[in-house]
Amino acid sequence: MASNVGSMDVRTLDDRGMERRIAEIIISELKLEDVTSDTFDVDLDLVDELGIDSMDLTTVALVLQDVFRVAIDEDDYPRLKNVRAIREYIRSKIAGV
Repeated sequence: MASNVGSMDVRTLDDRGMERRIAEIIISELKLEDVTSDTFDVDLDLVDELGIDSMDLTTVALVLQDVFRVAIDEDDYPRLKNVRAIREYIRSKIAGV
């Protein structure tokens, strides 16, 4: 699972920057066309509206773990419903909540 969205210090990103990076990961991993990280709707439901399946979500979660250096429990995957929710989840993991 190669990704061209390398690791970074997420503590240097503001919320919009983190949302852009998450969108870039989703766009890259799912090979989405005609959308950029700036035009990606942060409230778009990844399963119901974008139609990603559990394998796609697992792939995205694994890349998120690598890029943001956080552990994402498989039981928490349903919480990763859109870019905004993913950002909030990652922020809580960084904060140790």
